[in-house]
Parts: sequence; structure tokens; C-alpha cells
Amino acid sequence: MRLPLQADRPARAEDLVVSDSNRAAVTRLAAWPDGFTPVLALHGPAGCGKSHLARLWAERTGAVALDGVEAALIDPLELEGRPVLLDDADQADDESLFHLFNLARAPGGALLLASGVAPNLWPHVLPDLRSRLDATPAVAISEPDDAILSAILRARFAERSISPTDDLIAYLVRRIDRSAQAAAQVVERLDADPRPVTRATARLVLDAADRDTQA
Repeated sequence: MRLPLQADRPARAEDLVVSDSNRAAVTRLAAWPDGFTPVLALHGPAGCGKSHLARLWAERTGAVALDGVEAALIDPLELEGRPVLLDDADQADDESLFHLFNLARAPGGALLLASGVAPNLWPHVLPDLRSRLDATPAVAISEPDDAILSAILRARFAERSISPTDDLIAYLVRRIDRSAQAAAQVVERLDADPRPVTRATARLVLDAADRDTQA
């Protein structure tokens, strides 16, 4: 009998899987501060690993890590001369973003913006900010490839103290949608099923899910 236990595991550098989907971003951030412009944007679909990678950069550089709307709650003087990570950056207000851009150009400053899409697609309208966003260098992370999706599945299983076989992981990679959300959902379904977590069980669970979707 499996107990309904789930443990949150902090992001660690050794958990980072580098593949073609994220190699450009990993290389760009690893080179900091060499070749790093005062402001850099990191963007990609939900679950692609951009927040994980951005927070590893923040830990390594001693950057202040903020999330979107938090930018309006912090005193800019506390950020002067320090690198800053702004996750969900497109959710920040115009004035806060404008101040962060200016601070990034001070000695010791830097700004890493993480979001779902590149800054030139954000809805901000303040003219001086709009020009800065349009000119911001951006590096993309694409949707998870086989290597990344396999790592996501293993991480979600590990949170539930389940040790999947390589055969099961390979089967799930072929069957599920290529997203972190799909990986989390299938692991949750398998954990809730009373049968052993095997490829055969996965096939039954996914077939049942397909039938429910088509009904």
C-alpha cells in the first residue's frame, strides 16, 4: 500500500539536465558576468525549466530574487549595485520595471527577466519602458525534449517516493503531451492507482484518461 505522501524538493544544480532545448540559455547564464548585458530575458513555455535555471543563476551570483508583482513592494535602494532576478517579469507594473532597468546599469547591477514570452511581446505601454523591452536581448528555452521530459517525470515520481523503471519513463515520454503539466498529471494518476506503478498500469491509466477525454 502506498501512502499519500509528497515531498517538495528544492531546485539543485545537480538536478539540471542540459539538452538541445535549453543549452543556449544554460551557456549564456553560465558565462555571467562575461558577455552578459545589463539586462537579459529568459523565456519559454510553462514547465520548460526557466525558473529553475534562473534561480540557480540567482543563487550563484547572489542576486535578489523577486516574483512579478513583488517588484512594486521593495525599496529600489535595497537593490542598488546588486544583480536582480525577476521571475514572472511580465506581471510587474511599468514603473517598477523601469526602475529595475535603470538599476541594472549601475556598477554591480544586472537584471535577469524570466517569463513565458519575450519582452517585445509584453503589454507594457510606458514609452521609455517600451523601447527598453523591445531592445532587451532574449534567450529562449523550448518545450521539453525527451531528455528534459524524462527528468521532469523522474522528479515528480521522486516527490512521491516512487522509483520508476527506465522502461516506464520511456513509455510515458512517448505517450504524454510534451509539458511539465502533463508529466505531473500522469504521475499523480499513477500514484493514486492501487496497482503497482508499471508500464502495464501506465497503459491502462492513460487509455482510461483518453476515453474520458473523448466521452
